[in-house]
Amino acid sequence: MNPPASPSPQPSPGGNGGKRTREPIDGVLLLNKPVGITSNAALQKAKWLLNAKKAGHTGTLDPFADGLLPLCFGEATKFSAYLLEADKHYRAVLQLGVTTTTGDPEGEVLDTREVKVDREDIRAVLPRFTGEIEQIPPMHSALKHQGRPLYEYARAGIEIDRPPRKVTIRALELVECDSPRVVLDVQCSAGTYIRTLAQDIGAVLGCGAHLTALTRCAAGGFRLEQAHALADLEALDVFQRHALLLPADCLVAHLPAVQLDAVDAAALCQGRAVAHSTEHQGLTRVYAGPHAFLGLAEANAGLLLPHRLIATQQA
Repeated sequence: MNPPASPSPQPSPGGNGGKRTREPIDGVLLLNKPVGITSNAALQKAKWLLNAKKAGHTGTLDPFADGLLPLCFGEATKFSAYLLEADKHYRAVLQLGVTTTTGDPEGEVLDTREVKVDREDIRAVLPRFTGEIEQIPPMHSALKHQGRPLYEYARAGIEIDRPPRKVTIRALELVECDSPRVVLDVQCSAGTYIRTLAQDIGAVLGCGAHLTALTRCAAGGFRLEQAHALADLEALDVFQRHALLLPADCLVAHLPAVQLDAVDAAALCQGRAVAHSTEHQGLTRVYAGPHAFLGLAEANAGLLLPHRLIATQQA
């Protein structure tokens, strides 16, 4: 795929004659990734639009897929793993009767079969794919084997043995059935391959299937309705774009929180354990006062031990 066209130059927020200077930008942008570009291309475009230095995403979407792609900037990248590991919610479109090399529309057709199943046949097999199940990761994936992603082997025509992995399908609902087109609503654990789910359902139905479209509707506590399109971002100035960023602690809002006074906050930021009578055990959000997020600490036996802290101006 060709890289996206470079965005046209815009004046920098510093008003320095059009030369862009990168300032530290911290926060989370909920992006609605469009179909047709990679997650990294979307990230780089948003990074440019925000004039940010450091950026990362919280789980890729394939080029043919669209939907919620949370992007982390600056200090927020330190906490991206917590959203990467969160549950996801997808709307998946399957075509029955056709299998492809990749399990999606980007692959070559392997086989075409007659479809003799109806809505009730599909409903009857879905419980087999609900709860904890095993999936064999697809060859066309970014999983590593001896330091190389599997898709590199696949492109070279090399098949690598992949052990099955356990994932959890928390809910699987038939939304539409206009055979051979089927639409499913999938709520699942991190690491679930929806392409593989489509292929496995097709195999059980006896006609085969592949994924033709995929939309990520939610990740963790974030929903697609909160996300911003790239085209909308382009219509704003850089200050308006920055105003769309969520604070870094939104990525760990599911964890308990404690507040520290100025002395203990400074000690924690210097890497020292501090005494605190929190009733929580394990990872805890830590704040200096009610609002200044410091990062995460490990609460254990009356102590808070630094775990992952953001860069602060504490001495």
